[in-house]
Amino acid sequence: MDSLWFSDICGHHVSPFTMLDFDQFCHRKHGFSLENKLVFGRKLYKQALTIARVVSPSQLAIVPSPDKEPVDPDQNHVAWTSVKQERWEGELVVQGEIPLWLKGTYLRNGPGLWHIEDYNFRHLFDGYATLVKLHFEDGRLIAGHRQIESEAYKAAKKNKKICFREFSEVPKHENFMAYVGDLAKLFSGSSLTDNANTGVVKLGDGRVVCLTETQKGSLVIDPNSLETLGRFEYSDSLGGLIHSAHPIVTDAEFLTLLPDLLKPGYLVVRMEPGTNERKVIGRVNCSGGPAPGWVHSFPVTQHYVVVPEMPLRYCAQNLLRAEPTPLYKFEWHPQSKAFLHVMCKASGKVVTSVEVPLFVTFHFINAYEEEDEDGRVTSIIADCCEHHADTSILDQLRLKNLRFFKGEDVLPDARVGRFKIPLDGSRNGKLEAALEADEHGRGMDMCSINPAYLGKKYRYAYACGAQRPCHFPNTLTKLDFVEKKAKNWYDEGAVPSEPFFVARPGANEEDDGVIISLISEKNGGGYALLLDGSTFKEIARAKLPYGLPYGLHGCWVPKK
Repeated sequence: MDSLWFSDICGHHVSPFTMLDFDQFCHRKHGFSLENKLVFGRKLYKQALTIARVVSPSQLAIVPSPDKEPVDPDQNHVAWTSVKQERWEGELVVQGEIPLWLKGTYLRNGPGLWHIEDYNFRHLFDGYATLVKLHFEDGRLIAGHRQIESEAYKAAKKNKKICFREFSEVPKHENFMAYVGDLAKLFSGSSLTDNANTGVVKLGDGRVVCLTETQKGSLVIDPNSLETLGRFEYSDSLGGLIHSAHPIVTDAEFLTLLPDLLKPGYLVVRMEPGTNERKVIGRVNCSGGPAPGWVHSFPVTQHYVVVPEMPLRYCAQNLLRAEPTPLYKFEWHPQSKAFLHVMCKASGKVVTSVEVPLFVTFHFINAYEEEDEDGRVTSIIADCCEHHADTSILDQLRLKNLRFFKGEDVLPDARVGRFKIPLDGSRNGKLEAALEADEHGRGMDMCSINPAYLGKKYRYAYACGAQRPCHFPNTLTKLDFVEKKAKNWYDEGAVPSEPFFVARPGANEEDDGVIISLISEKNGGGYALLLDGSTFKEIARAKLPYGLPYGLHGCWVPKK
């Protein structure tokens, strides 16, 4: 079968068998070949409580010996400390009142174990996945957490070392030949991690899948027991090694993007409930740069998919390196410019591609169509958590930076970036702040909306903002895009995770519901928090037996 060759991605045109000098490899720019695999898109991804069940001693996570633990108290915030044990479940004592209509399970995924034996990981995104549940029913709350049993996690436990390539970590090689062997596994994709530590989604058919950037890191879990059931195997022939970590998932469909590093671009694909088969809607070719821009997330409207092309682009060379580069698997190419592409969901046709100001975002919030008085769509509005085209946010998420907070105001500024994409043939779009960034402390990430407003004009969003000085988003904020104001919740020293909105059944108002968040406290404790979606006031909290590490993204599984 034909080999796939990279050229002009990070430099020269070269086969893996020419890369025999380890030092040269770490310092020279070149591409590599793969045996019909690496297209990255096309061919080749819980004192006040009642304990229901506690782990046995054999299930305790191995914590580094005390003499190897950090001694600086500023390093010991539970948000950045590995989870205490592999699994736990119990009923929590609730302060306040949980609405009786709230029936179902909130699941939150994220990195939770940042060491193997005495080796500590570098980056927030490297941690092995910890899945947390909050089950609400009849005003009661049962919580639990469990490690996701990926092959990467199981291999690390067994071998007492990293065995797969994580976000910034790679296996340590005993000799050069072991390194070459690891490269061969990279070419096939087998050395890439399946550590599904980023998000969790409920598919339209009821299956619950944990996800990360690699396609192989799509793992099916039981939302009740949190047991890992196995890999979600895509049944199509599209192949690929990576995809967007944030697909668009509704009861009717699953949409995602598959980046193509061979011929820079993206496949836009759809998967129907009850199947594992992705079907191509269409393809977007990149408008600039040597490789596709990172697509951690993307937005949709009712009729269109918006494909972002950031100048923070994938880099095959950095993927191959044995040590992390400043931007990890990416490179910053401001000269390649930034673009937004709009594809019709029905036809797969790209209806416009516009250049926009340089931007950096992890998370898009929502998008919607603007119409004229005759009902014709004239433009698309797309909102995101935008970091002023500043890539330093990636390095700020190194664990040493998160653990060594000395009170300085070092969190890079962020805003709600609002793109306006004209559909009149204009070649340029606009990017401006949707509201003054000081409303939310110039911190902005980890967003959610009322899902009934996905792809539609909306007023409210919920996110993590900042109470400065800080080094990480430390507030919950409700954004009002009509009044251009924000309401903020803050607990000094605490680190809240993503505010997740659950709508009240039968609600008519967009913000009629509750916000769920898990809070990591500075004293090592933690609690589950419920805020009223409208007033943004606390209505209930429930203390956990110990604080949990910071987590990323969640989903809601309603009780049947």
